[in-house]
Amino acid sequence: MSFKVLTAEFMHESNTFSTHKTGLPEFRRETLMLGEEALKKRGKSNTGLAGALSCAAEFDWDMQHVVSAWSEPSGPVTIEAFEYLVGLIVEAAKAQSFDGILLCLHGAMVAEHSDDGDGEILARLRAVVGPDLPIAVTMDLHANVSKRMCELAQILVSYKTYPHIDLKETACHAGNLLQRTMKGEIKPRTLRIHLPMLEEANGGRTDIGPMIERIAKARAWEAEQPGALAVSINGAFPEADIAEVGPTVLVTYEGDDRLHRAFAQSLADDIWNRRDEVINTYHTVDKVAQIARTYPRQNGPLIIADYADNPGAGSYGDATELLRALLAAGVEDACFGPMVDPAIAALLCEQGVDATVTVAVGGKSDPRFGGTPLTVTGRILQVSNGDFIGDGPMIGGLEQSFGPSAVLLVDDIEILVTSAALQMLDLQQFRAFGIDPAKKRVVALKSMQHFRAAFEPIASSVVVCDSGALCTLDYGRLPFSKIPRPIYPLDREMTRVTPPCSGV
Repeated sequence: MSFKVLTAEFMHESNTFSTHKTGLPEFRRETLMLGEEALKKRGKSNTGLAGALSCAAEFDWDMQHVVSAWSEPSGPVTIEAFEYLVGLIVEAAKAQSFDGILLCLHGAMVAEHSDDGDGEILARLRAVVGPDLPIAVTMDLHANVSKRMCELAQILVSYKTYPHIDLKETACHAGNLLQRTMKGEIKPRTLRIHLPMLEEANGGRTDIGPMIERIAKARAWEAEQPGALAVSINGAFPEADIAEVGPTVLVTYEGDDRLHRAFAQSLADDIWNRRDEVINTYHTVDKVAQIARTYPRQNGPLIIADYADNPGAGSYGDATELLRALLAAGVEDACFGPMVDPAIAALLCEQGVDATVTVAVGGKSDPRFGGTPLTVTGRILQVSNGDFIGDGPMIGGLEQSFGPSAVLLVDDIEILVTSAALQMLDLQQFRAFGIDPAKKRVVALKSMQHFRAAFEPIASSVVVCDSGALCTLDYGRLPFSKIPRPIYPLDREMTRVTPPCSGV
């Protein structure tokens, strides 16, 4: 029997402290594709849509894909953008009858008029399709999963890797469960355990640390335990000032929930009990600059990651403190990127290659986070429209753009100045602009963890710093007002939680 399935991708991780709202222009600049265009451009890469297409081929679905919308994390989604994009999905669901729905969401979307953007999407759909139509949802490992999301979707499956290299695999998992549900083989639902923390101690890293063991236990439970359909461990997105922020453990299951709830609780207890086991050492910018100044040339560069100015978590990408420190230390044979400054990028493009300029770069979005504008003098090495095609594990084959961009050589540091804020997670984000990071002695970039998928293989060493930008780990600097208290780590006096966690 062939089932008719509605699919859509609408993903945004919303940093509520960012002053840059996310509207339709931001989605159009990153990814806003309807139907056939999305199938053509995203259907063969590491995307949820590719996973949906695999299921459609395997199960002979009559699949209708509505929209693929994604934007780099930034401030809340505007009412206009939210209503337009959700409207496309809801109207498609109204127009004809479907046997099931497969949605690729993020799980940490906040809109101007809803702190639970993903839950609101599901509520709008339920109002149209009724309470029983099977809905499967894929989510980011950094979802802030709400009670409403678990009540409105029978199936929720999160990525199990960070860097996220399993988007397609996750959608295949969710699609398989959707197929079994439509056939009447299973009747899934999802339970949720929520922790009073801003995030898991290591942001959900799955390459090293305690998440390796947790993910292994999750996979084993899925494979061996009757009725266990999917286990999702969500590290959370802490830059969201909302009531339901925090790590969650989900189990999509059927049958008696007591065994599955106890298992989820054991994973949640482990997250809480190991809340102080931090893997990364977060250096100051001056410390990493001193390391870089004397770092010997080896078989690969020293990679310096500015954790706090990561555009992939909603930072502006224009923090200047790390660049200031590198220049002050006289670091040589280095590259740095991105420095997000649309006005300066446009000026450099206008001046052209080989021009020598003095400019005040960066530090313009909110100088309280990451430093004030930095005045530098340098020579323009390259100008570009900013387009590139990824070739790494995360975005291989996907077209993206920094917008008008230029490479400015200041002392012996090649600085990639861009118009759009994108985190560094693919070597082509340097190579497309004439910079080969593998041949540099020092590579300074803005990312928390995703850079590791492409950059760690070329690195001789990796260090991480906190520049004091918007995603600083000094959470006390952020003006939280909606989160529940007490919450860890803002309230470090919390010695126990009674009950340890809350469920649904």
